[in-house]
Amino acid sequence: MHPAVRLVAIDVDGTLLPSSAKQLTARTARALRDAQAAGITVAIATGRRVAYTAPIFEGLGLRADTPLITSNGAVVARLDGQAMDHTLMPAEVARGLCGLLRPFGSMVFTFDKPGRGALVLEDLEQTHGRIALWVEQNRNAIEVVKPMEDALADGEDPIQGMVAGPIPKMREAEQALKASPLAAQCACVRTEYPARDLSILDLLPAGISKGTALRRLAASLGVERAEVMAIGDNFNDVEMLEWAGQSILMANAARELRTLAKMRGWKQTPSSDEDGVAVVLEKAIAKVQAARREGGADCAQAISEKAGITNAEVASQELTNSELTNQELANSERASQELGNSEPTSQKRAKLELANMGPANPDATNIEAGD
Repeated sequence: MHPAVRLVAIDVDGTLLPSSAKQLTARTARALRDAQAAGITVAIATGRRVAYTAPIFEGLGLRADTPLITSNGAVVARLDGQAMDHTLMPAEVARGLCGLLRPFGSMVFTFDKPGRGALVLEDLEQTHGRIALWVEQNRNAIEVVKPMEDALADGEDPIQGMVAGPIPKMREAEQALKASPLAAQCACVRTEYPARDLSILDLLPAGISKGTALRRLAASLGVERAEVMAIGDNFNDVEMLEWAGQSILMANAARELRTLAKMRGWKQTPSSDEDGVAVVLEKAIAKVQAARREGGADCAQAISEKAGITNAEVASQELTNSELTNQELANSERASQELGNSEPTSQKRAKLELANMGPANPDATNIEAGD
């Protein structure tokens, strides 16, 4: 039986964000706030850089110390901008990657600096044609340097690299990298967007991934692996899904990943267009609240202390959150119904929720009916 979730890492594009939107739905934003109020540490885990991530969550009422795992794990910072951890790629390795991967697509390197020069590329027109929205939203940070190796002198270590192009071409690039001596000096993770025939290979410092960053974050917070949940939809989420004790794959993930989910026993939730993250979080929150209601004050205090919440914060939260208002009760009932739970009493509902969070069987378990 899985313990209550204390830390959840959630991907952004294709997971938190609906397919055709630039902001979270009201239900998903509310679920993030409610999770934090319940004592769950919510971490954002994305391939985006910090400056391209933080604006999405501004004005949503999230805690200033919300962890942001960015650049696929190479940089970890708080929502308020305070740095937590980062790893750089040696410039020598980056120069080698330029020579190897330039023939396959548009290359970009990210540097740990503000303003122009944070992103360096060789051909703005070519890159714009492939990832136009990204270029427009990052234009003030982009510097064109040709050849790109001129921006990668010794000591000018980048955070990461990226090469973008059609899916078949990027798969060729990935194989070329794996067959190269450089494969031992860097990590490579792939994301794919079939509707746009676009794939991105993120080139990272050796040993870096969302999974390693999540492991380090959990250790720093004193959270056990079994208490960590990861939610994602793409290939660059696999490492954190593999590491987390409770793994959730979005229904909009590629068929290859849905097959992997069945093999690994990961649960599946509705798509990003159907508030799949909110469905998962509402269930996790209901489990914590049930423990507080049925376990009494001692249990509630223990959960809160493990989550790093003070007694004063618990008292404040219980006045506004823990004693269910009519709206919260409706949210809780809706989450239970979506998870196939129609028991009317909190006791029976809690038992079924605990059972549903138990060990997954070899077939993927859907959090909501349908795939």
